[in-house]
Amino acid sequence: MTAESHGGAETYAADAILGLAAHKNLQQTAFISKNALCHADLSAAGVKIYDQWSSVRFKPWMRWHLKKAIRAEQPDIIHCWMRRAAELVPRGSKVPVIGWLGGYYKIAKFKHCTDFIGVTFDIARHIRDSGIAADHAYTVHTFSSVETTHAPVDRGALQTPTDAPVILALSRLHAKKGLDTLLHALVNLPECYAWLAGDGPLENELKTLATTLGVSERVRFLGWRKDRGALLNAADVCVLPSRYEPFGTVMVEAWAASVPLVAAAAAGPAAYITNEENGFLVAPDDAEALSAAIRRVLEDTPLRERLIHNGKETYLQKFTREGSTKELLDVYQRILSGF
Repeated sequence: MTAESHGGAETYAADAILGLAAHKNLQQTAFISKNALCHADLSAAGVKIYDQWSSVRFKPWMRWHLKKAIRAEQPDIIHCWMRRAAELVPRGSKVPVIGWLGGYYKIAKFKHCTDFIGVTFDIARHIRDSGIAADHAYTVHTFSSVETTHAPVDRGALQTPTDAPVILALSRLHAKKGLDTLLHALVNLPECYAWLAGDGPLENELKTLATTLGVSERVRFLGWRKDRGALLNAADVCVLPSRYEPFGTVMVEAWAASVPLVAAAAAGPAAYITNEENGFLVAPDDAEALSAAIRRVLEDTPLRERLIHNGKETYLQKFTREGSTKELLDVYQRILSGF
């Protein structure tokens, strides 16, 4: 996993490796950057780490170090978390090479991979439609690593009144995440505060927009946070307003923490949310619809309770750590048995 950014895909990759680390009959070696946020956690879990390459982010140098690591470790499987890792894998590896897709990426970017995992059924369909045989395309769902027993974060520490409804967005500050739509929606929700937990290239632009819309006093830019459970436990609504979202692990985190979810109907949310049952769906880029949905969730108690109950059931049925880890182990076994 060569990425250093702090997004949902990187978070899940680290969570999956940590989930597998609990299995004593499985040995893992991680090829990651020394600047990755998960570095200390993986090391503490006993995962051997190769990070010597990361002082120089030059592809031939990185690829040379990866070849060296593969020769030294003699792995049974090479698992590439995301495209950039797959592009470094040497041609002609004598073991299965898994390409992991968290989105609808071009399979040509994974040309040295023998097998593929999509995080949704539809991404697995995309893999097959791209010419990969069905018995080499798998689905493994993500899971929530949120610690739901954490005490709620102190609202006072975030300059938020204790009686104000809080809208939480756990997201990179990127154009595809639709956070500008949330800021426009906040205009119609004058009693609400918005917490934006994440970092990214649009931070200054979003802060300027909040000022222009007159909502900046009710918006808190929290940066990248590792206390997602504490934030969720203090929030009244979790919002995922993405224009583009192949899945969205934030959905799973909200369900696990029993927080009602409002999401734009991008591919992932539309596939896993049943509207007004385990979440509330609105059209992307529709600030009025988003604000109306948030208000309904805040004011309609039966609806709110239904979203919380059914969201928790969806989480327990499809997205637990135990279930996802078992799916991944099963895929490893199936790949090895057929290689």
